[in-house]
Amino acid sequence: MGQLIKLQDYVSRYEQDIFSYPTRFVRLKKQQWEKTQQSWEQATSSEATLEEPSLPDWYEEEKEPFFNKIKGFLRRGKQENDPVEEELPDEHEPSSLSFSPSITYYPNSLEELKHHFLDQLFSFQMKWASTTLTEKSFVNNSFYFDNRLKYFLQRFPDTYLVLYNPIFLLKKAPVEVEPILITPTDVWCISFLEKEDMAVFVGSNERFWLKRNQQQEEKVLNPLLALNRTEKIVKRILKMYEIDLPIRKIVLTRNGYLDYPSAPYDTTFIERRNYDKWFQQMRGNRSPLKLVQLKAAQALLQYCQTTSIRRLEWESEIEQE
Repeated sequence: MGQLIKLQDYVSRYEQDIFSYPTRFVRLKKQQWEKTQQSWEQATSSEATLEEPSLPDWYEEEKEPFFNKIKGFLRRGKQENDPVEEELPDEHEPSSLSFSPSITYYPNSLEELKHHFLDQLFSFQMKWASTTLTEKSFVNNSFYFDNRLKYFLQRFPDTYLVLYNPIFLLKKAPVEVEPILITPTDVWCISFLEKEDMAVFVGSNERFWLKRNQQQEEKVLNPLLALNRTEKIVKRILKMYEIDLPIRKIVLTRNGYLDYPSAPYDTTFIERRNYDKWFQQMRGNRSPLKLVQLKAAQALLQYCQTTSIRRLEWESEIEQE
């Protein structure tokens, strides 16, 4: 499950400490899934003897019970491409940051339980991506039903960090860009180009492309315009911080086709015919979190605009003091 580190201009807990929250999320998700699965197994075993359920494909066994804190990776001699190990549990973790799923109905299968668990985890991620201990942002309800956002958060590995339509503040001017996916090995700038099933998009160097289906033909905005702008911003920021991480651009249409004979060489075009292969390659990347990846995320987050207010409960505590 990808981690939502920035949603538009909403305040994010990852902005406060990008070196702790990704490993904390992985640990929390693993612990809560084990508890949820155990509760479900106990309930089902009281009715009938079931076969040993398999673990979900996004679950990975811990190789060690505990790991050193991220600070240990800033010591002399640690390389940026070395994996980031998991931190020790924080005994002072506020209860507002915890994730405790509940089975609100009785799932009939392990697969149904997984979906129920991931839906609750999605809501929890939205909380982390819009509140901190002292601040909060008002989330547009449409994001809770955004299938593309759920696609990033529920279909990719835990080590993928997602900036979903972030708003960068450059020279005091806000600029909204395409979704950005920071993996342990690459930074992906992704532009969706999806309409009805089986639509064909005819690419060109013009401002508009053509979309064709069996009934009609219409113009759509060239996705490379926003994609190139996103890549330019990301490349400039990473260069300023001397972060060496490949930046890749992709035009993605999962349910349609692309026809662009003179397509630019520096852009990957994924459509219905090669989508499954690309998707399995992305899901199959089991590299752990890398220090250079977290540094790239930190650099990008520093230039993201944030709009928030102080939480009422925090204001009340200040007044009481």
